[in-house]
Amino acid sequence: MEMNLSGKAVAVLGAAKGIGRGIMDGFAREGCAVRGFDRQPDAARGITGGDAANYDDVRAFAESMSSADHIIYCIGAGSGKFGFPFWNLTPNDWPRVIEVNLMGAVNTAHAFAPKLIARGGGSILFLVSVAGQIGSQTDPPYSAAKAGLINFMQCAAKDLAPYGVRVNALSPGMVKTALNESVWRAGQAALPESARQDYDTWAGEKIRKVSPLGRWQTPEEYASMAVFLASDHARNITGQTINIDGGQVMHA
Repeated sequence: MEMNLSGKAVAVLGAAKGIGRGIMDGFAREGCAVRGFDRQPDAARGITGGDAANYDDVRAFAESMSSADHIIYCIGAGSGKFGFPFWNLTPNDWPRVIEVNLMGAVNTAHAFAPKLIARGGGSILFLVSVAGQIGSQTDPPYSAAKAGLINFMQCAAKDLAPYGVRVNALSPGMVKTALNESVWRAGQAALPESARQDYDTWAGEKIRKVSPLGRWQTPEEYASMAVFLASDHARNITGQTINIDGGQVMHA
């Protein structure tokens, strides 16, 4: 199946590592002109430095692009604490997580939507999480922020549809990333030393427990779906949350 995306201008926010890096590389393989944005700049890879929670940074990045066809927001940040139950956290643990996961995406939509409208169409894709659909106890601020982002995606999809702009969300399950390792570290720290597990043991048990397919997902799998959703093959798909999670979340 040809995606016919060669020459398209693509912006990937959160492009330095993990799923974002995989998605940036996936669009590059399709012949797209890809620009990245991340707190960890990398001029050699075309990644501009900035904080997605700062609207001025995101707007400056958008203005630096002469054109934009497809926008992908891949930034995710947990609280860094094990939130089981939620009162292990404090109210001060919430704002930054919401700013990055939700408001960063809102900033991105505000900065790029005018460009997409002006060119007569395009697409926006937000990276969410199964945590935003099932109420994960692991990190309540992250879970709540991603749930808010799913709802915002639906609002934006309705608002932008008349202009030919499609908006969707891609929902990962279990991916071996730095964020996933931070969940493991925080959880182990809350256990007595005799009950702690190394990362591979913990990860193996968890994936078999939560995923019917019992296998980890990879950044490349999300890249393939992101590329498809940007293509004309997905021209009638908008307002949807696409799960790639081994069956962890199932809907009728």
